[in-house]
Order: sequence, then structure tokens, then C-alpha cells
Amino acid sequence: MSPNKPEIIGGKPTIKFKPPFKVPKGVTWFAGGSLAVIVITLVVVQTCFTYIRPNELGIKQVNVGFNEGIHEEVLHPGLRWRMPFGVEQIHRFPNHVQVLNLTDRNAIKIQTSDGFHVDVDVSILYKIVKPFTLIDSLGPRDSFLFEGIIPKAEPKLKEVLGELTTEDFYNSFKRVEKSDKARLQLDAQLKEYGMEVHQVLIRYFKYSDEIQHNIEAKKLQDQLVFKNISEGKAATENAQLQKITEEGEANVKITLAAGEAYKVEKDAERDLYLRVKRAEADLLVQIAEARRTELKNEAMQAVGADKAVALEMAKVLEGMEVLIVPTGGVGGLNPLDLDEFVKLFGVTTNDSSTFEGLSNE
Repeated sequence: MSPNKPEIIGGKPTIKFKPPFKVPKGVTWFAGGSLAVIVITLVVVQTCFTYIRPNELGIKQVNVGFNEGIHEEVLHPGLRWRMPFGVEQIHRFPNHVQVLNLTDRNAIKIQTSDGFHVDVDVSILYKIVKPFTLIDSLGPRDSFLFEGIIPKAEPKLKEVLGELTTEDFYNSFKRVEKSDKARLQLDAQLKEYGMEVHQVLIRYFKYSDEIQHNIEAKKLQDQLVFKNISEGKAATENAQLQKITEEGEANVKITLAAGEAYKVEKDAERDLYLRVKRAEADLLVQIAEARRTELKNEAMQAVGADKAVALEMAKVLEGMEVLIVPTGGVGGLNPLDLDEFVKLFGVTTNDSSTFEGLSNE
């Protein structure tokens, strides 16, 4: 495999030096001396210093001398001194998150648990956290890629992702679950090399055309089954809704009918109550009228009642023309004799209340 390799080791930056001032014309001896200083400075910088970029860390290796070997001290960004001519060497490693893309021709071939093969594009996000441990265990330059990450990542991904079935690759939750499992196991293996794994991302997967066609056909069939089930549930729910609606409307009608019956019942009770009370009131009025008549009759039987009758008769005869009638003899008229007086005017009745009414008036 040939993954994207970060630039890490042995590069020597080109430093362009500009003189701080312009040499005047005619001062050739000064120009020659300045040029010599510049050349010497460039040689010293190129041979005795290594520039560590802001996103890098450095580890010094002494090849000749008393402190021979790799030093554990981590060198941070800036110009770092080293002995020239291969006596000392500074190895640079990236300090930020790196991406290893296993895609296209380098894609990992996974055999699923049900015996099919699938090509998976994977991106691994990792970071070097202990450069001394890394160079001490794997060596300088890009050894951490070809001796560390790749040999560990490919078999681990085949092992973990191979637990999925052919259809499980279409289930994003199961894919993420297995990716996270692979990340944890790969991170545990790479810690001994001074690296840590941040993410394992499945970017794309591809089956053979025949398998892809079969899976898509099965998925369409499953979706059709789910569609029929959903439509059946929808029809059941609609029927239940219709039933509930009809029951509700029937309950409303029953409630309205009960309310109407209650209203009729209360109206009938009200009318009955009014008729009873009206009849009781009429009875009381009639009893009072009868009592009044009775009391008047009793009063008319008392001494001096004839005087009252005479006074009433006088009121009745007011405004009538004067009649001369005999008061003595055979045809005489006694004005206090009401019976004779009525007969005189041709009034015949057997109802004694007539006289009572005349008396009342």
C-alpha cells in the first residue's frame, strides 16, 4: 500500500538571507567581506541547525561521542543546534492529527460473516503523542506507517468488520458500532508505539455487481412488505377511528335526546306545579268570596239590615223618573218588600243570589 505520507524527517529548509543594507558602489572590499560572511552563515545554518516547524516535534540522535544514541528529550518548534557532518541528527515527527486513507486500490477487502466479500474504504485519524517511544520501537522516518499503523489496522478491521453480515453494512448503527470497536482495539495496540487513534471512519463500501443487485432487490422486497404492513396498520387505524367517530356521534345523539327528555320532564313538572298552585289559589279566592258572601248574608240578617237595603235601593232608583204607585189597599206597593217590587217589574227568578247581588250593589 502507498498511503499519503506526511513530510516528517530529514528535510532541510532553504533559508534565504538578505543583507540588512545595500552595499554602496565602489566599496568592493566590503562587498567581498559581506559575501563571505553570508556564505559562512548559510553553511553554518545548513549544517549545524535543524528547523522544527510549528506542527512538529523533534528527537535528537547522537551518532558519535559520549552521549551516543537517541535522546528522550522532546525538541519543540524552532531552530535547534546539532553537530554537523552526521555527528548528531534531529528527527522530526508531525504533532497534529494525521489521516491515513485506505481507499480505491488500497481499500480493505472484508469477508462478511455470511461468506460474501465487500471492499471498504476506511479513514484512520491518529496522532503521535510520544515521539521517543515511536522512534525507539519503530525507527525513524515513515516507519511508523509501514511498520506500525498499516500492519495493525488491516487485520484488525478485517476481524471486526467481518462480524457484520452482508445486509448489516447498510445499517449505519451497526457500522458505527463496529467502527468504534475497531478504534478501541487498534488504539490499545498502537499505544505501545507512542500513538493514539482518534477515529476509524467507514467512508464507502462496495459489493460485487451481482451481490449488489441481489441486495437491492431484497431491500426493495422488504420495503414492499413493510409498505403493505404499514398500509394494513393504517387501514386498521382508520377503521378504529371511524368506529370511535360513530360511537362518539351516537353518544352525542343519546346525550341530546336525554337532555331533551329531561327538559320535557321539567317543563311538565313546571306546568303541573303552576296548575296546582293556580288551582289552590283559585280555591282560596273562591273560599274567600264564599266567606265574604256568607258574612254579608249574616250581616243582612242582623238588626237594621232593612235600613241598609233601603239605602241600596235608593241608590238603584237614582236617575229614574218619578213613579206614583199606591202604597195602600189591595194594589198597594211596599218599597221595602223586594219580592213585590220585583214582581211589579216582571222579573221572575228562583235564584236567591239575585237579591244578594242587589243587596251587594
